[in-house]
Amino acid sequence: MTAKTSSTNTMHIGELAERTGLSLRTIRHYDDVGLLPATARTDGGFRVFSEEDFERLMVIKQMKPLGFSLEEMAEILGLLATAEGAEPERTGTLAGFLERAVHQRAKMARNLAQADEFIERLNGRS
Repeated sequence: MTAKTSSTNTMHIGELAERTGLSLRTIRHYDDVGLLPATARTDGGFRVFSEEDFERLMVIKQMKPLGFSLEEMAEILGLLATAEGAEPERTGTLAGFLERAVHQRAKMARNLAQADEFIERLNGRS
């Protein structure tokens, strides 16, 4: 396959990295473990990604700070892809991930508030 330009909604890994703010190494790792497989490869073996891959990577980027493992991220991505009209078991699993995400976000907010208090303390000493 010959690589298409971004005008046809595909991009090379460098453009994907630039758009997402993630490193080439991280994107390659996600490809290698199957979390974000490249849409295609050029005749020269370069990865080619689609706009859908970009969207998937943005979801992965949102999950990462919440502490989900790569396996959990893959499961969540699968659930999100089939969530509409899904059977109750899948919906329940997704709800469990949601609960964990909300809990982890609250914990992060408490840590951020503590950091803000510490910064204020240091500012008061200047």
